[in-house]
Amino acid sequence: MTKGRLEAFTDGVVAIIITIMVLELKVPHGADIAALQAGLPIFLTYVLSYINIGIFWSNHHHMLHATDRVDGRVLWANLFLLFWLSLVPFVIRWIDEAGFRALPVAAYGVVLAMAAFGYTLLQSTIIARNGRSSALATAVGSDLKGKLSLAMYIAAVPLAFVREWIAIVIYIAVALLWLVPDRRIETGSR
Repeated sequence: MTKGRLEAFTDGVVAIIITIMVLELKVPHGADIAALQAGLPIFLTYVLSYINIGIFWSNHHHMLHATDRVDGRVLWANLFLLFWLSLVPFVIRWIDEAGFRALPVAAYGVVLAMAAFGYTLLQSTIIARNGRSSALATAVGSDLKGKLSLAMYIAAVPLAFVREWIAIVIYIAVALLWLVPDRRIETGSR
């Protein structure tokens, strides 16, 4: 399989994930501001999730452009990443149905942490296939930002059982950390 097919497949899966997320949003039961306000927390969760999916997709796109070769291990690592991203609509719906309770908020963090781990696994697998002197390996370097993000997600999971809002603040902080485009892969700098 070529990297173009891998990228096209990923693009299709991400498009489906985003479509499912928006279809899960409930229409307000009224025509006034109060009806909109009632759905605001879950809408903001959708926005955060949309941003997270977009960050993974954008970085995936840049990573594949710095990749020369893919193999079966890369394909499986990519599927692992996509599996965890595909669970984002599920945890959003759980939060919507159960409320911002500890377990659903923690589950959101588990899904994001596993997606981050999946991205790291995919990155490592691509580097192993393309060599330690490849453009991707050089650009990624020690990947402090990726490791920090994964650690923050992992820390947020038990903190959701202390106070849900602490975990949510961490999820937002990770998104903000990545919202500023990571130019390492594009420029080849660390």
